[in-house]
Amino acid sequence: MKLTIIHPCIGRHRGDRRYLRTWQMESLPAAVIAGLTPKDVAVKFYDDRMETIPFDEPTDLIAISVETYTARRAYQIASEYRRRRVPVVMGGFHATLCPAEVARFAESVVIGEAEGIWPRVIDDYRHGTPQKFYRQTSRPSLVGLQPDRSIFAGKRYVKLGLVEAGRGCQFRCEFCAVQSVFGATQTRRPPDEIVAELRRLRHRYFFFVDDNITSNLEQAKDFLRALAPLGIRWVSQASINAAHDEEFLELLARAGCQAVLIGFESLNRNNLRTMHKGWNAGFEGALANLRRHRLGVYGTFIFGYDDDTPEVFTETVRFAEEQGLFIAAFNHLTPFPGTPLYERLAKESRLLYDAWWLDERYRYNMIPYRVKHMPPEELQRQCLEARRRFYRLGGIWKRRQDCLPGHYFMINAMIRREIAQRDGLPLGDEAWQGQLLQAN
Repeated sequence: MKLTIIHPCIGRHRGDRRYLRTWQMESLPAAVIAGLTPKDVAVKFYDDRMETIPFDEPTDLIAISVETYTARRAYQIASEYRRRRVPVVMGGFHATLCPAEVARFAESVVIGEAEGIWPRVIDDYRHGTPQKFYRQTSRPSLVGLQPDRSIFAGKRYVKLGLVEAGRGCQFRCEFCAVQSVFGATQTRRPPDEIVAELRRLRHRYFFFVDDNITSNLEQAKDFLRALAPLGIRWVSQASINAAHDEEFLELLARAGCQAVLIGFESLNRNNLRTMHKGWNAGFEGALANLRRHRLGVYGTFIFGYDDDTPEVFTETVRFAEEQGLFIAAFNHLTPFPGTPLYERLAKESRLLYDAWWLDERYRYNMIPYRVKHMPPEELQRQCLEARRRFYRLGGIWKRRQDCLPGHYFMINAMIRREIAQRDGLPLGDEAWQGQLLQAN
């Protein structure tokens, strides 16, 4: 049996091939699926962000992990294979959030996590008895998880090792698809298995892709103690409350952490309460603690909640500069399907599209809902301007720091260069000439 795994891109302009072969991070979900596949199955992997997919290459089954932003492109890819009578299985966040929609374009849909399900999917297709839906009814254990990174051979990825220590998050942020998919729970891998994986990988730097590495603080501390003897350097995502725990900060530094991504989201307490993030406070003290331990901060901010006025952008950029954030993201609020936010905006009749991720009029960075205190176009423009202000050359120089030595200026310059790269990007390949073919 031959299996082809595909990572779809978000989209590309007609005739524009610049988006191909640019730097990208590894597709860890693809490696996980490859690792779960029985060893007697021949596996090929194609990354639509970096290479042209050989649709005519013989294969028996296609596997695509779908995110909301990549859904339209995933359906285009599936249609190409359907035209060639090759069945397609889809999973991922969007398949779990919108299974009925995804089922229109896939012979089978995996709802939930693949562990414990994927070998059965392969076996059913071997024997010609595939099911339309494969549903994970509980959180599977991550014990024994072994991503197969051999599928990345020959591809030009960023030299950063992606490793998963845990999956999910205990918080219930209104806008977050993670809490919708995992039910505000987290599962973790045994520290000894993670350490063994790290020893096998030949990278200088690692990114733990956990949705929130601090979701369970005591388990996180045990994990950090196990990392400390390795002498590696790494970054991950964390919640701001952990920065008030001195033992945790000491363990972070000792374990080789260089920087953490923290979702500040908003400086407005009313917005934080609406997000169900009322605990997300004490920014200045937390940041002072992180600086004291020489830990860099990648801060993320969301604009477009109901208490946001046009003045919020200047205030937030000033905060990010004064606090010396290593890098920062200034993004508009996005209502993802299946989230409490999406449901609330739908009830308030504020959504501008029935399904923005499928609408041909929608472009990347457009605002898909009615904003309370400004036109949607103004919110989009102001987010772009906030990025430009933060990444001014003078601002980059002023914020310089010794976290990740040798990388600070390179990373900031790279982000500065790509501030507007995706702005206006179509979802799906604009040059694609076919019709979306629905599955039977």
